[in-house]
Amino acid sequence: MITPSDITAARTRLAGGVVNTPCPVSIPLSELCGAEVYCKLEYLQRTGSFKERGARNALLLLDPAAKQRGVIAASAGNHAQALAYHGQLLGIKVTVVMPEFAPLIKRTNCHNLGARVILSGETFAEAREYAQTLAQQEALTYIHGFDDAAVIAGQGTLGLEILEAVPDADAVIVPVGGAGLIAGVALAVHGVRPQTKVIGVESVATASFSAALQAGHPVAIECQPSLADGLAISQVGAHAFEIAKAYVAQVVQATEPQIALSILRLMELEKAVVEGAGAASLAALLSGKLPELAGKKVVLVLCGGNVDLTVLHRLIEIGMVADGRLARFKARISDRPGGLARLTRLISEQDASIVEITHDRTFAGLDFSAVNVECIVQTRNAEHIRELYELLERHKIRVIPSGVNEM
Repeated sequence: MITPSDITAARTRLAGGVVNTPCPVSIPLSELCGAEVYCKLEYLQRTGSFKERGARNALLLLDPAAKQRGVIAASAGNHAQALAYHGQLLGIKVTVVMPEFAPLIKRTNCHNLGARVILSGETFAEAREYAQTLAQQEALTYIHGFDDAAVIAGQGTLGLEILEAVPDADAVIVPVGGAGLIAGVALAVHGVRPQTKVIGVESVATASFSAALQAGHPVAIECQPSLADGLAISQVGAHAFEIAKAYVAQVVQATEPQIALSILRLMELEKAVVEGAGAASLAALLSGKLPELAGKKVVLVLCGGNVDLTVLHRLIEIGMVADGRLARFKARISDRPGGLARLTRLISEQDASIVEITHDRTFAGLDFSAVNVECIVQTRNAEHIRELYELLERHKIRVIPSGVNEM
């Protein structure tokens, strides 16, 4: 079990090796959330996430023989990139085993940073099993991404930096995957200012920490697909859990639409491109599950920014749907001249903008005077969508919504 002194020692060890990231107040997010919101910008680390802290600390603590042989880890991406980068800086060979769902950008980055990258397994657990087997075969040191004492101590340095930047913080909201980050941060924060609450947030699709709390020990769950792929850990670390459960005040869960909306909010209001796991802290504050933080000083840990650009546009669109700014519906209109013009005129009158419109005559039924039309429109918010549907219904145009908000 690590102690606050281990985190303090890691802070000294990491000086000059990792970035002491800014933690500025966000005026727009404060106005949005009704609290004094600060953002710990961990996505500004060289490899785009907090993982560099634990990775470098673990590498520096290796004995000379282990450094010579090299290290191996299983990772969905951020831990792998962190090890690859700092292994390159320190002259230590790094092998990373990634599950097959690992984002392309993270795989590419690891290659570019000189690591040997192996794809294995449909889940993180399968990738880890193969990495541990390879570690034995090749006499490599396995560095666990979230349940290694040196890694947890390294992640805890983030907590020390937060309290230096916001010494009277009322709460720190930390995304939870394997629990290494929240364990280190919670221990560090408690050691300096016990009255500061550390609150965890996980995706409802990957709620392994909540499952562990309910069982009293780590248990394996089946993770569902999540926008926060960095949190998709089926079982939290045993050591990390023992620390976290003692110092974490509470854990809340965010839905996938809430996470998507938070990605969108951060892009629009903070000009920050943050991955799903990184945006989860804001999702917790926007979820309505933390009303006690109204008017308080709250620090959001934006823990990573490695968004796969091939899916970024989808994340934005999902966020816009969750925000009521994109709506899709089917309407049955007259197929006589002027039918479509009437529909588009009504949409225009409601100040909505048509993104896409598609006719469907083939499956419109036996009434040859009517046609089905599918529309995607841009709107201001959910209330605007409701007003549009009501207008169309008043003009005898039947509306069948789809892609409904799940917020």
